[in-house]
Amino acid sequence: MITRRFLMAFAAALAFAVPAFADGKLKVVGTFSILTDFVANVGGDRVEVISLVGPDGDAHVYQPSPADAQAVAGAAVIVVNGMGFEGWMDRLVEASGTKATLVTASDGVTPIAFGTPEHGEDHAEEEGHDHDHDQAKEEKGHVRYDHGTFDPHAWQSVPNVQIYVSNIAAALTKADPEGEAVYTENATAYLAELGALDTEIRAALVALPQDRRTIVTSHD
Repeated sequence: MITRRFLMAFAAALAFAVPAFADGKLKVVGTFSILTDFVANVGGDRVEVISLVGPDGDAHVYQPSPADAQAVAGAAVIVVNGMGFEGWMDRLVEASGTKATLVTASDGVTPIAFGTPEHGEDHAEEEGHDHDHDQAKEEKGHVRYDHGTFDPHAWQSVPNVQIYVSNIAAALTKADPEGEAVYTENATAYLAELGALDTEIRAALVALPQDRRTIVTSHD
């Protein structure tokens, strides 16, 4: 939750907000490390990208800091997953007063509803719940997160990542037209790499007998 103390600290930090371009590089903020990795692959040396939630962080229960608000305020582009994943992000954007372009990387992805055969029936009862990941519940000694009706972890599908990458490339080009050739070249190479990865994964799965295709996971 963004508190009064946070807003006061942010007001002090805002005076030091950096410009949307620094040292000739486009300043981009990603909400978590996977998105910033996508941005880095597309943007290359033309972007300076930071992650609000690092590789060891938990985006579900993340509490933004004044430093995060400062980074958001000084960004030219902000990349979010969307699909209700970052329940805290709207409040952070509002508090920061940023003029950055907000890019939803998952735009165009066909979501998977919880309760479908792909996910079992455990999440069926959650349909209609708030999509805010700040809604964490204690259940049988464990923290359980209400994701809402649809699974927001769309990046776990390689074809969906290709959609993410295309959206990011378009956003970077719009914010920095002079870098279009670089962004296009990097995105094309990255998409080809992702295509090869998807082919490899599918070949590995096809080789498994139907009765051996069992997944054990710590998250629905």
